[in-house]
Amino acid sequence: MTAAVAVFEAERPRLRRLAYRMLGSVAEAEDAVQDAWLRWDRAGAAADNPRAWLLQTVTRLCLDRLKSARARREAYVGPWLPEPLVEEIAGDPVERAEDVSVAFLLALERLSPLERAVFLLHDVFDQDYAEVGRALGRGEAAVRQLASRARAHVRDARPRFSVSPEKTLELAAAFMRAAAAQDMEGLSSLLARDAVLISDGGGKRPAALRPMVGRDDVMLLLRGLASRGSFTKAMAMRPAMINGDPGVIMDLADGLQTIAFEADADGLLSAIYIVRNPDKLVHVRG
Repeated sequence: MTAAVAVFEAERPRLRRLAYRMLGSVAEAEDAVQDAWLRWDRAGAAADNPRAWLLQTVTRLCLDRLKSARARREAYVGPWLPEPLVEEIAGDPVERAEDVSVAFLLALERLSPLERAVFLLHDVFDQDYAEVGRALGRGEAAVRQLASRARAHVRDARPRFSVSPEKTLELAAAFMRAAAAQDMEGLSSLLARDAVLISDGGGKRPAALRPMVGRDDVMLLLRGLASRGSFTKAMAMRPAMINGDPGVIMDLADGLQTIAFEADADGLLSAIYIVRNPDKLVHVRG
């Protein structure tokens, strides 16, 4: 392995995380990182600061991809969720679970592409404002303003409390048991009053066409799913960490789906995210 290859491979996990946060797609993140490798191989290996060069290159590649992604999102059928990231969270300080949570990624989705790039490079990946400005072709003052706006939008998506993965896992397991038993009272008792359920079928598999907001609204959908046996017909099911939160991968007659759970400080489920769009599950093993 050459020195240039070794440097790139050492940075690959970080680059993949940046691209995933920018794009919300595992497949597109991999493509962006591969494109960065081609540029690194041609010209970047001589960079004085390899990490900064690679982060900046991946950011610019992602901004280009977001131009076409925006048009696709506008035509998307039903609520959009990021492709589920099914893996363990790394020990790197920048790899905190909340920074790949579905709630965090949905907050990033509400930012402009430039705000998203500035926020991630500065607040998550520790690039200084001067480096970010060079990467994006903006002055330092403009970059600071973009970061301030982005930070204000994202702040509400950051957890205000700490819920242990073990507690959320207990709640997720209790939810799946109650669903399998079609115990509607049990399901309702696990949900926060302001709980949200979002399901993403992309128009390719049945899913709710709007977010379900509030316990009563969520239960309306869950009762409908239970009446169709959606929680009892799984051919296989396994627990998994999905976007840093406990979840489950279900193998149903019409294909895979993932369910990720978030909990609140009161020990109740505050959010349930269900991905059913088959295009977003190609990389997920049942």
